[in-house]
Amino acid sequence: MKQFFKIAYLVLVLSGFTYTLSAQTPIIQTMYTADPAPLVYNDTVFLYVGHDEDNAPNNSFLMREYSLFTTTDMVNWTAQKTPLKTSDFEWSAGDASAAQCVERNGKFYFYISTLNRNSPGVSVGVAVADSPFGPFKDAIGEALITNDMTKFAKHSWDDLDPSVMIDSNGQAYLYWGNNACYWVKLNEDMISIDGEISALDIFDESVFGPDFEEAPWAYERKGIYYMIYASNVVESIHYTTSKSPEGPWEYGGGIMPHSGNSGSNHPAIIDFKEKSYFFYHGADLPGGGDFKRSVCIEEFVYNEDGSIPEIPKAQGVFESAGSINPFIRNEAETIAESKGVKLGENHEIGVFVKEIHNKDYIKVSSVDFGKSKNLTFKSSVSSRYFGGKITLKLDSYNGEVVGVLNIPYLGDWDDWRTLVTNVEAIDGIHDLFMVFEGNEPHELFRMDFWQFENIID
Repeated sequence: MKQFFKIAYLVLVLSGFTYTLSAQTPIIQTMYTADPAPLVYNDTVFLYVGHDEDNAPNNSFLMREYSLFTTTDMVNWTAQKTPLKTSDFEWSAGDASAAQCVERNGKFYFYISTLNRNSPGVSVGVAVADSPFGPFKDAIGEALITNDMTKFAKHSWDDLDPSVMIDSNGQAYLYWGNNACYWVKLNEDMISIDGEISALDIFDESVFGPDFEEAPWAYERKGIYYMIYASNVVESIHYTTSKSPEGPWEYGGGIMPHSGNSGSNHPAIIDFKEKSYFFYHGADLPGGGDFKRSVCIEEFVYNEDGSIPEIPKAQGVFESAGSINPFIRNEAETIAESKGVKLGENHEIGVFVKEIHNKDYIKVSSVDFGKSKNLTFKSSVSSRYFGGKITLKLDSYNGEVVGVLNIPYLGDWDDWRTLVTNVEAIDGIHDLFMVFEGNEPHELFRMDFWQFENIID
């Protein structure tokens, strides 16, 4: 359930005024996110996260839903519709603590931890869907694991942070725990347990080193079973390995020390397109802290013996594993980097970008224009006040201007129009900056999608 990280800064001077831009981290800058749980499916990374809400009270979590972002290149992340809320579980008392989604036999199983209104303490629940996008529904109408089923720890929140691994023989295992580390086999149906719940000895230094706090993430790679986890109250990340998902486990070492202004962290690791990525959370967005966290990623390389090196908090992922095609519809909420903007969602449009103000921007990385001339740019927008403009720039906030889309007053926020403007010729792959300009202090406009087109002579 936890976090930290340090952002690298670039300082740009814009017309007599200093702008500070973060590097490619945190990866989601439109909202606070925590407890990353990536799933690789069909050449796409589906990143499920907890949502720390903006209006959380001081010194307290406010989390009522899980959010979903997808990518095919590890740099540009597309916000998707909300896949699951705690209100989808009638028995949940409302807190959307750490979770993980896995695929089996064409179905997707979303394991969550949340307080239980019917049984004291935290419970583990499971929802199911036919698509990784959801919508997910409570699979059994009650908790899968309740606090009275686990006895290693005496506190009522020891059943946090579920992680599911399916081994090479097709056997699924559920791991979870806070100041306890439990595991149990899952049946083929993925919504019931097979056998007794076991608890690892978290005080055994040969297994967990200095401490096991919470947040296990279990996976198998090249015949080695790994469990990475958060250690100590002010959390660092460590790992343990085994030749079997049932142990015995052997402590592997530290991965990421604590730093930053959040006491918590929550790790995950995946391989994608022949590279390895370490996910965690920090508190580096403006206003961030223990209860307003932000997900980050670092690329790393395993040692030859399969051990995990120490991974420093650096600058995130800069090298894109693909490119963006500008000549198809691209969602405005596909973002590598942004300033100021937020996300909205409704039944008619789905997800869109809102809270666009003067000098805000969206960066889309590695946009492949080929050899293009006689271009147009179109975008679906709405404006309730005075509108504004989108200035299209290449490679930086202060880069070459290749076009401007003027957006007038259009009516109300649900009056969406597709507007078009001519664009100068563009050659090759570029980072595209959409810089928003207009009168202050009003929200200028909202944005649903954008697309370039080649005009045929």
